[in-house]
Amino acid sequence: MGGRLKVESDAVAEESHGAPLGVSTQPPTSVMSAFWPIALAAALLSAVPLWLGDSRLMMGLAIDALVFGAYAVGFNLIFGSTNQLFLCVGALAGTGGYAAAIFSDKVELPMGVALVLATAIASALGGLLSWVAVRRSLDVIFTGIVTLAFSLSFHNLLLGQRELTGGETGFIVSTGSGTFLRDRVSAYYLFVGLIVVFLIVFRMLQRSHVGWAFRALRDNELAAELTGVSVARYRIYAGLIGSAMLGLAGAVYAFSDGFIGPSTFAFGHVDVRVLVMLAFGGLGTLFGPVVGTVVFAVLDELLIDFGQLRTVFYGFLIIGLFLGFKRGAVPAVVDFLRPLLRRAGRWRTRSS
Repeated sequence: MGGRLKVESDAVAEESHGAPLGVSTQPPTSVMSAFWPIALAAALLSAVPLWLGDSRLMMGLAIDALVFGAYAVGFNLIFGSTNQLFLCVGALAGTGGYAAAIFSDKVELPMGVALVLATAIASALGGLLSWVAVRRSLDVIFTGIVTLAFSLSFHNLLLGQRELTGGETGFIVSTGSGTFLRDRVSAYYLFVGLIVVFLIVFRMLQRSHVGWAFRALRDNELAAELTGVSVARYRIYAGLIGSAMLGLAGAVYAFSDGFIGPSTFAFGHVDVRVLVMLAFGGLGTLFGPVVGTVVFAVLDELLIDFGQLRTVFYGFLIIGLFLGFKRGAVPAVVDFLRPLLRRAGRWRTRSS
């Protein structure tokens, strides 16, 4: 089955002459080659507290960056892998965050149970949105419109259900206080572990028959369907798994930060930033979310004095990246440098 899907995916890639929103490269076949970059990224991220650990403010900013990195990995699985434009990243993460807080603080369930239930609810909602998009044969734009409507409805729900959510004033989460979750360094390492787990899941999916199907339907949906790939099934798979990542990240953040509100998961605060990260780092790539997270963390700090004008700048940046670098700025630079490095290597060989 895996070999058949591999042949089908290769054929689809040849027909499409390159993915419009990603790159159909085969993941490394050996386990070492596939997973050592993740280990390297984990080591580099783990070293950050050695420089910032004495500053609670800087560690807080580092944690926020990792939270967005976790969101970006989940969104990359949905959009970068199957071309489903979910403009409800914040709403799905918020579903996990609010559900976990309500289950733990008001229903008084154990934290672990609350995390599982919150993740399951977010996953079910994401799977439902994918199912609706498939059943109605919605393209990228209309999928974005439907999910954006869900995002706006979620925001209104938070404001309307004041008894449960705290409305505009937000929700103080007592669960997790007095534990390692409220220590900035410990929380930082927790989110490093979360991102590493998400990246491992992403890589494992890439190397499985599911990954071959993802690449086939992303590159050319019609050709993938003609070769036997079930578009509906694999898109719903992506919606379920990616949304579970978003819900779990949002739930863990709620317990770690101790406060959530409508602005915590607002479209302008979450979705726009995640889109910038992926558009820069590279859609559908393993490290697109990580590279985008690092670059965005620096960029956001440089633009902090511009207030809400940052969102306007990010909007224009997204448009520019998608128009000029459809696969992402980093993959475009790598493609530009690769032939130059090859020529330099050949020149050195001839000279020696």
